[in-house]
Amino acid sequence: MRNDIVIIRGGGDIASGTVQKLHRCGFKVLVLEVKNPTSIRRLVSFSEAIYEGKITIEGITAVYAKNMKNIYDAWINNRVPIMVDPHCNCLNTIRPKILVDAILAKKNLGTNINMADITIGLGPGFKAGDDVNAVVETMRGHNLGRVIYSGCAMADTGCPGSILGFSKERVIYSPCSGIIKNIKQIGDLVKKGSTIALVDNVKIKASLTGVLRGIIRDNSTVFKGLKIADIDPRASERKNCFTISDKARNIAGGVLEAILYLQNNKSNVEDHCRVQNIKTHLQKGLLHN
Repeated sequence: MRNDIVIIRGGGDIASGTVQKLHRCGFKVLVLEVKNPTSIRRLVSFSEAIYEGKITIEGITAVYAKNMKNIYDAWINNRVPIMVDPHCNCLNTIRPKILVDAILAKKNLGTNINMADITIGLGPGFKAGDDVNAVVETMRGHNLGRVIYSGCAMADTGCPGSILGFSKERVIYSPCSGIIKNIKQIGDLVKKGSTIALVDNVKIKASLTGVLRGIIRDNSTVFKGLKIADIDPRASERKNCFTISDKARNIAGGVLEAILYLQNNKSNVEDHCRVQNIKTHLQKGLLHN
């Protein structure tokens, strides 16, 4: 049974694409989250089960699990358990074959290559062959979803992907710290300059006209600079608010590829990484001399 278990750190919208794909492919998936997740695209984020008890996304139901019995009951009922365990304490009991860090924090928050037989990191912050066995590229573009077995993903640019020429304008950050009160809901059409939320009575205004693709959970405690909303300028794409994104599916495909490849070629990958590390150290030595 251990060979079928995959632990995924993080339950946001990108992570949820991987959860969906691996669950459908027959793996027993366990999602680990923080106590108060701050997902923006909440309607397609399994992390919402922490608040609601359960959530169904594209036919797959995730349930909040508080103990090991809840986890096994979820698996027996073909559901995805999600547990509050940011430090992966459950590894001492479950000991999974595969672990995926899908937190997308742009840095490593504690994942190491010894946590499971196969470890995979999504995006920047991980070095394949050192921190994890493989890294999946998360940057939009030609290499999105590419699996890296030696080295790192592209560095974070801090610039969201462009849609109809809009990039940074699509994302809204909190101008102050406080409690958010949502005025608009996910899927609502908004006009540039209209108020979509309040943070301690400070008006949060739409940065452009379009569809409110995501907004942080109502009554959440937010801090200055936290991403709290996302607008899609394509009003015709409202339905996309309720389904897993193309980016999440692409990355999920990379994760599945990495798992299957490493199951058959892990020793070859490790040997290649050792050779590459030796070459790197030799080159650095020559440069220093």
